[in-house]
Amino acid sequence: MSRHDISLTVNGTEHELTVEPRTLLVDALREDLGYTGANVGCDTGRCGACTVRVDGDAIKSCTTFAVQTDGASVETVEGLADDDDLDSLQAQFQKNHGLQCGYCTPGMLMTADTFLQDAEDPSRDEIREAIEGNLCRCTGYHNIVDAIEDTARLAGQSQ
Repeated sequence: MSRHDISLTVNGTEHELTVEPRTLLVDALREDLGYTGANVGCDTGRCGACTVRVDGDAIKSCTTFAVQTDGASVETVEGLADDDDLDSLQAQFQKNHGLQCGYCTPGMLMTADTFLQDAEDPSRDEIREAIEGNLCRCTGYHNIVDAIEDTARLAGQSQ
Protein backbone atom coordinates (compact mmCIF):
# COMPACT_ATOMS: atom_id res chain seq x y z
CA MET A 1 0.00 0.00 0.00
CA SER A 2 1.23 3.48 -0.76
CA ARG A 3 2.30 5.78 2.05
CA HIS A 4 2.12 9.55 2.26
CA ASP A 5 4.35 12.03 4.03
CA ILE A 6 2.34 14.57 5.98
CA SER A 7 3.15 17.36 8.37
CA LEU A 8 0.91 18.71 11.07
CA THR A 9 1.25 20.84 14.13
CA VAL A 10 -0.14 19.27 17.29
CA ASN A 11 -0.53 21.49 20.33
CA GLY A 12 2.05 23.86 18.88
CA THR A 13 4.65 21.20 18.04
CA GLU A 14 5.38 20.43 14.40
CA HIS A 15 5.43 16.77 13.37
CA GLU A 16 6.26 14.98 10.15
CA LEU A 17 5.13 11.41 9.64
CA THR A 18 4.46 8.85 6.96
CA VAL A 19 1.01 7.28 6.95
CA GLU A 20 -1.08 4.96 4.83
CA PRO A 21 -4.04 6.67 3.14
CA ARG A 22 -6.43 4.72 5.40
CA THR A 23 -4.75 5.81 8.67
CA LEU A 24 -7.27 7.58 10.85
CA LEU A 25 -6.25 10.79 12.55
CA VAL A 26 -6.98 9.31 15.99
CA ASP A 27 -4.60 6.42 15.24
CA ALA A 28 -1.87 8.74 13.95
CA LEU A 29 -2.20 10.90 17.07
CA ARG A 30 -2.25 7.99 19.51
CA GLU A 31 0.04 5.43 17.91
CA ASP A 32 2.48 7.47 15.84
CA LEU A 33 2.75 10.67 17.88
CA GLY A 34 1.90 9.57 21.44
CA TYR A 35 -1.03 11.94 22.02
CA THR A 36 -3.31 9.47 23.80
CA GLY A 37 -5.93 11.92 25.06
CA ALA A 38 -8.36 11.31 22.20
CA ASN A 39 -10.08 7.98 22.81
CA VAL A 40 -11.54 5.52 20.34
CA GLY A 41 -15.03 4.77 21.58
CA CYS A 42 -17.23 3.74 18.70
CA ASP A 43 -15.29 4.00 15.41
CA THR A 44 -18.36 5.62 13.84
CA GLY A 45 -18.20 9.22 15.03
CA ARG A 46 -21.26 8.87 17.24
CA CYS A 47 -19.73 8.96 20.70
CA GLY A 48 -17.35 11.93 20.44
CA ALA A 49 -14.63 10.44 22.67
CA CYS A 50 -12.12 11.09 19.88
CA THR A 51 -12.94 14.78 19.39
CA VAL A 52 -9.99 17.07 18.65
CA ARG A 53 -9.75 20.51 17.11
CA VAL A 54 -8.39 20.88 13.56
CA ASP A 55 -7.76 24.43 12.40
CA GLY A 56 -10.15 25.65 15.10
CA ASP A 57 -13.04 23.25 14.39
CA ALA A 58 -14.02 20.38 16.68
CA ILE A 59 -13.98 17.16 14.63
CA LYS A 60 -14.30 13.44 15.27
CA SER A 61 -10.81 12.09 14.67
CA CYS A 62 -12.05 8.52 14.21
CA THR A 63 -13.77 9.51 10.97
CA THR A 64 -11.00 11.75 9.62
CA PHE A 65 -8.04 10.41 7.69
CA ALA A 66 -4.65 11.67 8.81
CA VAL A 67 -3.81 12.69 5.22
CA GLN A 68 -6.77 15.09 5.33
CA THR A 69 -4.97 17.05 8.04
CA ASP A 70 -1.71 17.53 6.15
CA GLY A 71 -0.55 21.07 6.96
CA ALA A 72 -3.20 21.55 9.64
CA SER A 73 -3.04 22.70 13.22
CA VAL A 74 -4.42 20.05 15.55
CA GLU A 75 -5.28 20.60 19.19
CA THR A 76 -5.83 17.71 21.57
CA VAL A 77 -6.93 17.65 25.18
CA GLU A 78 -3.25 17.52 26.17
CA GLY A 79 -2.96 21.06 24.82
CA LEU A 80 -5.61 22.55 27.11
CA ALA A 81 -3.56 22.46 30.32
CA ASP A 82 -0.50 24.60 30.83
CA ASP A 83 1.97 22.00 32.10
CA ASP A 84 0.52 20.91 35.45
CA ASP A 85 -2.05 23.73 35.66
CA LEU A 86 -5.53 22.80 34.49
CA ASP A 87 -7.26 25.31 32.25
CA SER A 88 -10.51 26.83 33.54
CA LEU A 89 -12.77 24.28 31.82
CA GLN A 90 -10.79 21.33 33.15
CA ALA A 91 -10.84 22.86 36.62
CA GLN A 92 -14.62 23.27 36.48
CA PHE A 93 -15.05 19.66 35.31
CA GLN A 94 -13.05 18.64 38.36
CA LYS A 95 -14.88 20.99 40.74
CA ASN A 96 -18.35 20.04 39.47
CA HIS A 97 -17.61 16.31 39.24
CA GLY A 98 -18.24 16.45 35.50
CA LEU A 99 -16.57 13.11 34.95
CA GLN A 100 -16.76 9.64 36.32
CA CYS A 101 -14.94 6.99 34.33
CA GLY A 102 -13.31 9.76 32.26
CA TYR A 103 -13.45 7.98 28.91
CA CYS A 104 -15.63 10.62 27.24
CA THR A 105 -13.97 13.52 29.05
CA PRO A 106 -11.25 14.44 26.51
CA GLY A 107 -13.77 14.69 23.68
CA MET A 108 -16.29 16.45 25.89
CA LEU A 109 -13.65 19.00 26.92
CA MET A 110 -12.59 19.68 23.33
CA THR A 111 -16.19 20.09 22.17
CA ALA A 112 -17.07 22.34 25.10
CA ASP A 113 -13.90 24.41 24.78
CA THR A 114 -14.58 25.00 21.08
CA PHE A 115 -18.19 25.94 21.85
CA LEU A 116 -17.15 28.37 24.58
CA GLN A 117 -14.80 30.24 22.27
CA ASP A 118 -17.82 31.75 20.50
CA ALA A 119 -20.57 31.48 23.10
CA GLU A 120 -21.29 34.36 25.42
CA ASP A 121 -23.48 33.57 28.40
CA PRO A 122 -24.90 30.33 26.93
CA SER A 123 -28.10 28.85 28.30
CA ARG A 124 -28.21 25.31 29.65
CA ASP A 125 -30.16 24.30 26.54
CA GLU A 126 -27.48 25.80 24.28
CA ILE A 127 -24.80 23.93 26.21
CA ARG A 128 -26.72 20.67 25.93
CA GLU A 129 -27.14 21.23 22.19
CA ALA A 130 -23.43 21.96 21.79
CA ILE A 131 -22.38 18.69 23.42
CA GLU A 132 -25.10 16.50 21.93
CA GLY A 133 -22.56 14.70 19.71
CA ASN A 134 -20.63 13.51 22.77
CA LEU A 135 -21.98 10.55 24.68
CA CYS A 136 -21.38 9.94 28.36
CA ARG A 137 -22.64 6.71 29.85
CA CYS A 138 -21.82 7.59 33.46
CA THR A 139 -22.83 11.10 34.49
CA GLY A 140 -26.27 11.92 33.12
CA TYR A 141 -24.73 15.19 31.81
CA HIS A 142 -26.02 17.39 34.64
CA ASN A 143 -22.58 17.98 36.18
CA ILE A 144 -20.98 18.37 32.74
CA VAL A 145 -23.46 21.12 31.90
CA ASP A 146 -22.79 22.71 35.31
CA ALA A 147 -19.05 22.72 34.59
CA ILE A 148 -19.46 24.30 31.17
CA GLU A 149 -21.95 26.85 32.50
CA ASP A 150 -19.62 27.81 35.37
CA THR A 151 -16.69 28.15 32.95
CA ALA A 152 -18.72 30.51 30.75
CA ARG A 153 -19.88 32.51 33.76
CA LEU A 154 -16.34 32.88 35.12
CA ALA A 155 -15.03 33.88 31.68
CA GLY A 156 -17.72 36.57 31.50
CA GLN A 157 -16.73 37.91 34.90
CA SER A 158 -13.07 38.20 33.97
CA GLN A 159 -13.77 40.33 30.88
